[in-house]
Amino acid sequence: MSMFSTGILVLTSPLHVLHLRIAPVLTSAAQVVERTLYIHLHPGLNLGTGGQVRPAYIPPVVDLCALISRLYSNAADICGHLDIRVLLSNVRTQSAALNGNNGPFATPQTLSHSPEVLLTDFPIQDSGQSSLVTQCLQKYAGHCYVCKPSLSSVLLNPRIAEFEEDRIDAQLKPLETFSDVVVGGTFDRLHGAHKTLLNISCLMANRRFVIGVCDQELLKNKVLKELIEPYDQRVQKLQDFLNDVKPSLKYEIVPLSDPFGPSISDPELQCIVVSEETRKGGEAVNRKRVENGLAELVLYEIQLLKDAHRADIEEEKISSSSLRTRLLGTLLKPPSPQPHLPLEPYVIGLTGGSGSGKSSIAHRLEALGAVRIDCDQLGHEAYLPGTSAYHKIVQEFGPDILKEDKSINRRVLGGKVFGNQERLKALTDIVWPEIALLVKKRIDQAKEQGKRVCVVDAAVLLEAGWTYLVHEVWVATIPEEEAVKRIVQRDGVKEEDALRRLKSQWLNAKLIDHANVVLCTLWEPDVTQRQVLKAWTLLQQRIQKRQETTRSSL
Repeated sequence: MSMFSTGILVLTSPLHVLHLRIAPVLTSAAQVVERTLYIHLHPGLNLGTGGQVRPAYIPPVVDLCALISRLYSNAADICGHLDIRVLLSNVRTQSAALNGNNGPFATPQTLSHSPEVLLTDFPIQDSGQSSLVTQCLQKYAGHCYVCKPSLSSVLLNPRIAEFEEDRIDAQLKPLETFSDVVVGGTFDRLHGAHKTLLNISCLMANRRFVIGVCDQELLKNKVLKELIEPYDQRVQKLQDFLNDVKPSLKYEIVPLSDPFGPSISDPELQCIVVSEETRKGGEAVNRKRVENGLAELVLYEIQLLKDAHRADIEEEKISSSSLRTRLLGTLLKPPSPQPHLPLEPYVIGLTGGSGSGKSSIAHRLEALGAVRIDCDQLGHEAYLPGTSAYHKIVQEFGPDILKEDKSINRRVLGGKVFGNQERLKALTDIVWPEIALLVKKRIDQAKEQGKRVCVVDAAVLLEAGWTYLVHEVWVATIPEEEAVKRIVQRDGVKEEDALRRLKSQWLNAKLIDHANVVLCTLWEPDVTQRQVLKAWTLLQQRIQKRQETTRSSL
């Protein structure tokens, strides 16, 4: 079966049985669509009439909230690679529907991703009915959304009609809706739990939806905060999603530098949507509103979505922190072309701040077959008597830096450059190029020995400008407070000295900006080992693909 980038799935099953059918329908849809799957709800729609079937308003009911939650939860389990979006333009209260005489789509809605295929769960009685249903589906979708003529159509798994409809006459409880609704969150790497929150909020809002997005101070204590998407990128993804889901709403997306934002000062807000986890925050909002002389907000609580794919260090719920954790060891961005470097050995530049566990990662990679090039050791070699760097250092800093045996007294030399950026630069301008030459020599030796991978273990890889020596940059990272603890325990220094040392180095965020791969040693050693194994396995795949591409171009 052909794969399409984007599709629209029209769900026609009654609400009270649809929750049983979601999993098989999504499983089938994932075999057809590979990127974005829009879901349009029209319970009870009959696509087998052959006549003009037009979209109609469906009322917001409590069961819709449960269905939306189930949709995103099942999607996370079954087809996590798909960008699922539940569309709500045709969901309105009775009073709003009466004002919309032309139906929910006066003109077809333009979606941010152009649909390439139409899908439906409508059951057919025999194969001869397929053509009729397909034609009806195409006409119906064309009334709702801007579609290319004669889109491909797929009727999903007719067997799903076999589920017992045990609540045909079920009474659906109306959902209370509000003029203005507010939510808050980080919204990093927009996932199913975010979408559930946003979709239900859109369902409950009739006029305006205010979204507070955590920024700056509120990100400080987040797990792997350096991997959080930039604020502007998170906002753009929110806008893209919300404009698809319910374009009739007025959206206000604002940065949050404190836990409350406009929720405690906007008199027009009526409802705040929270989760089990953030309910206390909602209650705190109401206390602040009372202090400010404003009416309390209605707190509408949604359930957290369980993460069926969680690892032992991840949260039980679907969360952004878990998604960031899963990025460790993967290729975050493609490496820059280095045409001057040979195909083999493939060179990894590994860097990280003090206490980051960089060297332990280098040793793990060495155990997997990489040649480890220790730049600290090469730095010591560069200072040895008789080397080019030795003579230049003595000439620059004077003979008083020498011991009786004519070797350089690194303590005395350090005293001459400490706190003096100009003198420190004079030293590094001498030493760093010499270390780079030694690194290149070690790489050449590895090539002669037929080695496939080298790891350049270098704390100053980026500061020294050695990226021209490597194919990829890997960064070991650790939260600053954990790094301080490790340095104090390892070196026996005071906390303020450890912190001062870290502040003199590149910050994690700056290092990660240059990283192709990021690793973190925050957890137990076996977790680090799993990260390294994943990174190594993916690296071997990239090397193999690179070699095949090179051979095919010859």
